[in-house]
Amino acid sequence: MMEKLRNWMIDSANIMFDDSKSDLRSLPKSVRLQILIVLSFIWSTVFSLYVFSLTTFIWGWAGVVMAHIGLIIAVYITFKFFHKANKEKKSVFETGNYNPAKIFAVFFLVFFIFIFTKGVEVLTKSNSYKIKYDGPEKTTIERIKEFVK
Repeated sequence: MMEKLRNWMIDSANIMFDDSKSDLRSLPKSVRLQILIVLSFIWSTVFSLYVFSLTTFIWGWAGVVMAHIGLIIAVYITFKFFHKANKEKKSVFETGNYNPAKIFAVFFLVFFIFIFTKGVEVLTKSNSYKIKYDGPEKTTIERIKEFVK
């Protein structure tokens, strides 16, 4: 079962990113990436129109678009990295190719995972205060009357 899923995922990635199997192989790589990003804009807009209300549309749309663009770029870079690793079979420690972009990508990934897990923790955590708070002792009207005397 897992082998079938793995093969399906590899075939799906090959259709989009492998130069010999892509239907868009006659186009330059930059144009192919641009087409994928434009499609992500279109589908993000359709999804956002369906899911978000008018007041939250722009924030929802921006989040969905950024997620799509990030996903496309991450999948593309990952696919190319593994494709290149299969051809060369050399470790970065053997070649000494400490590319700043790779170091930044790893740092960003670790930072993003840290921020995401902290956000999930905040969303799922109950109130951490030990002192129970039942609201103010006086109503708003009673507090206003003190100043108006």
